[in-house]
Amino acid sequence: MEEGFWQTRWQRDQIGFHLNVVNPGLETYWPRLEVPKGSKVFVPLCGKSVDLCWLVDQGYTVLGIELIEKAVTDFFVEQNLTPVITQKGPFTCYTAGAITILWGDFFNLTADDLVDYHAFYDRAALIALPEDLRKQYAQHLSAIVPKPCKGLLLTMDYPQHQMKGPPFAVPPEQVEQLLGESFSVECTEERDILEEEWRFKAVGITRMFDYVYCVRCRSLAN
Repeated sequence: MEEGFWQTRWQRDQIGFHLNVVNPGLETYWPRLEVPKGSKVFVPLCGKSVDLCWLVDQGYTVLGIELIEKAVTDFFVEQNLTPVITQKGPFTCYTAGAITILWGDFFNLTADDLVDYHAFYDRAALIALPEDLRKQYAQHLSAIVPKPCKGLLLTMDYPQHQMKGPPFAVPPEQVEQLLGESFSVECTEERDILEEEWRFKAVGITRMFDYVYCVRCRSLAN
């Protein structure tokens, strides 16, 4: 999980991927999943996303996992929350109310850690991983989420040779290749965002699209 790279990014505050507002894709398309209020939602590689708070406000219990401790501690400071800190196997658990964030490596999670978490939200996990780790991520996610399970996945696509990443380009056909065996994948939005993403346009990106997917375990979709 290239911990050194992300440690440097967070220490230098090079976190342009972080949004200080709730992701509009989450607000718009989460209701389509029809996740019952009171359900538990898993958020991989959550950073310090305010999306966690939005999910709680909708009536959910949230479990995030994050590799970088600074991201975890920054979240609770910025949300004026005082977490209870405990140890659970390889993870340090920070809990405040309906939000728990595990500080540790996503690949150390097991199915036992996600018992009763029948929904997930991936806004920044898949696109944060280089190509060689994406397949491992998809396989591990499929292995540890309960069946049935459903989730919302946000990705982007652009000519990868025009920028090193992250965020990395993950085209629709790759999403299907990665998740299609275990999940049905429904693209609910494809949006041209180049004009509003001036930072990327400034470094020479000539095409950039955002995608939102509703994904459901095959056992749920059938």
